[in-house]
Amino acid sequence: MTPEQLTAFRRDGFVAIEAFVDTDECDRLRERANEIVDAWEPTVERSIFTTDQQTRTSNREFLDSGSSIWCFFEEEAFDDHGSLTQPKSLSINKIGHALHDLDDVFEHFSYRPGLAEIARAAGLEQPLALQSMYIFKQPHIGGEVGCHQDAAFLYTDPISVVGFWFALEDATVDNGCLWVAPGGHLGPLRQRFVRTTRGDGTEFETLDTTPLPAPPPVADGLVPVEVSAGTMVVLHGLLPHWSGPNRSGESRHAYSLHAIDGAAAYPAANWLQRAPDMPLRAIASV
Repeated sequence: MTPEQLTAFRRDGFVAIEAFVDTDECDRLRERANEIVDAWEPTVERSIFTTDQQTRTSNREFLDSGSSIWCFFEEEAFDDHGSLTQPKSLSINKIGHALHDLDDVFEHFSYRPGLAEIARAAGLEQPLALQSMYIFKQPHIGGEVGCHQDAAFLYTDPISVVGFWFALEDATVDNGCLWVAPGGHLGPLRQRFVRTTRGDGTEFETLDTTPLPAPPPVADGLVPVEVSAGTMVVLHGLLPHWSGPNRSGESRHAYSLHAIDGAAAYPAANWLQRAPDMPLRAIASV
């Protein structure tokens, strides 16, 4: 980051770095994501990514996805009888959560020159790649992602998570771009998303009752981040952010990589756990 970008990140909790990746790389990730979806066959229990945090459910595929590549359907992809209303390729909400370690194309993209330096500038002494997601934001049915803080889902002690969000297509207000609360990272962590003591489900644990910013049409403290394809948005783990539903005819593909500091403790209660034979890797060029 330039000194000006680093100042903006520390002040606002986010910064958008334009033209961080070229259009050829964006196209290759989109092509590979479509190949993964085409080859993927859902189980009888279809995994749906529930964007409403109050009704979020976690099946086995979700709980195991920290060490795998799994596709999650859009909530609105099915009719009242449980049948898809459109092709599978237009029904997937996201792919998660170990693309960066289990797929050659995404690995090459994720462990890229320069990203480790930005991670360190953002405060990570030992940046480790923890989680990755390919987000489709499908035309017409792309789901809302409620206002949240990444540290609620990827908690460390001390808090260290940083998000790297790559726009693979132009992101606009019309197709569900990110909205952020500038300076909101200076506030408290409101909740944690943890596994239940039984280990077969998840729940939210309240830490602070300060409300998160209200999304549009109220948009209390939230501002849109409209960016062109190839832009990388760096997000502080405590920054409240939101994205609305996509009712337009244009998709809004994005790739998200989250990193944590290897010097911080990663609790066993966190929902996302890696298999013992898949240790986290330092962000560096491969």
